[in-house]
Amino acid sequence: MGGLSSEREISRKSGTAVSAALSRLGYQQVSIDVDRDIALTLKKERIDIAFIALHGRYGEDGAIQGLLEIMQIPYTGSKMAASAIAMDKMRSHDIFKARDLPTPETLILTQEEAQNFSPQTLPMPLPFVVKPVSEGSSVGVSIVKNPEDFSEALKSVFKYGTKAIIQRYISGMEVHVGILEDRALGAIEVKPKGDFYDYTAKYVPGMSTHIYPAPLPPATYQKVLQLAEKTHQALGCNCYSRVDFLVDAGMNPSILEVNTLPGMTETSLMPEMARENGIDFDLLVETILKHASTEYGNTHVR
Repeated sequence: MGGLSSEREISRKSGTAVSAALSRLGYQQVSIDVDRDIALTLKKERIDIAFIALHGRYGEDGAIQGLLEIMQIPYTGSKMAASAIAMDKMRSHDIFKARDLPTPETLILTQEEAQNFSPQTLPMPLPFVVKPVSEGSSVGVSIVKNPEDFSEALKSVFKYGTKAIIQRYISGMEVHVGILEDRALGAIEVKPKGDFYDYTAKYVPGMSTHIYPAPLPPATYQKVLQLAEKTHQALGCNCYSRVDFLVDAGMNPSILEVNTLPGMTETSLMPEMARENGIDFDLLVETILKHASTEYGNTHVR
């Protein structure tokens, strides 16, 4: 938990909650705050399985997964390739398009190209969304409504890398689908108090309202669940994930992204959806853990 990304503090909250659940369940566990000496720490601790509660860069992008594979340590969640693809919004968008999965019109802009761009030269109308290619928790995301806001939005994005995603803005219901053991748990609507489900809305209690099940027509609700499962499978995700959608006024869903390590805090959507399905937090944690032990055959969980 913890780690080196912009989501470090949220990861610490997720990790603390998971650690407490594992202790209640009777597992021997150690909480590891990830730093650049993580390989030495893992060697010293001689763990059987890594329960990954990291978010963002180095934790959700395949980096820690690759290290754990080299060290032959089983781990929870998606494998290295699926993690890397899901974290890279442009790569995952390409797969969505190739699989005929609905997703907003998207283009990529490098820092160099951005110097000669203005909103008027983009092939989509205002408003549009500007986001980093590889960050989570809506870090660095802006909705550009006026031409004069474009430069500031790009400046925010380029703090996190040299490429920006420009995406057509869709006005509609924010819907998130939890996947557990590769099947959809259900869909939840999120109503943020601000313009969209940003970092504050996600992690500050009271800054968003959650409605479960999402108030969609039955046919649309089932379509969203089916699309979420197809998206999870298309990226090669393992055991659990969260797939995020916008559903417009015409009841047309568009996939925004896949979170391969969804938050496990007190305000997180994945535990809430599990709870609504009769799966309390401890059982959710144990289900994820045991899926990892099954995945790796003879791993001994004690």
